[in-house]
Amino acid sequence: MNESTERMPSGAAAPVTTFALLGARPLIGSEDTAGYDELLARLCATLRPSDSLEEVWIRDLVDLVWDTFRLRRAKATMLSYRAAQEVRAMLIDYPDGPKMAQMWATGDETAVKNVEQALRSVGSSGEHAISIAMWSYMQHMERLDRMLVSAEARRSAALRELDYHRSPFVQEVRRAIAQAEASERTRDAPPIAAEAQPA
Repeated sequence: MNESTERMPSGAAAPVTTFALLGARPLIGSEDTAGYDELLARLCATLRPSDSLEEVWIRDLVDLVWDTFRLRRAKATMLSYRAAQEVRAMLIDYPDGPKMAQMWATGDETAVKNVEQALRSVGSSGEHAISIAMWSYMQHMERLDRMLVSAEARRSAALRELDYHRSPFVQEVRRAIAQAEASERTRDAPPIAAEAQPA
């Protein structure tokens, strides 16, 4: 059985035959297979595609939504990594500075308090470290933002195409995507960077 059909969306209208023809999930390395399957299953359960065309559209929309999730996670991870480097440099005179910076970047409450206290003692702060991280990676962040805008534009174009096919269907798609995006923002993204990036 094809990898992409091993966990066929249980809420989709039966029979669902088209997903088997669309290939494996477009995931990279250790990306969350279960998360992708959950998103696909959620949209199928909500929308209950009635024909192969709607199945193809749903798969395209899932891939586009996943692209936006991937880009947002990339921004958060990039900022967390760079901010932790800056904290490590600020705490260079602390024997356990590298470990403190690493724990701070994960959002550990005790580490955040300890690091903030240590940074104040050297005339700095976590907010300062995040600001430096954002400034030093500004060009990279701008590129990611442009990629996000492009992915969201492609998703909007796909929804407009659906408008011609099934207007009530599109309204359900929009609601399902909004719910999926709200859920994604509450997942375990790096806390420090997630707070730093713009909405």
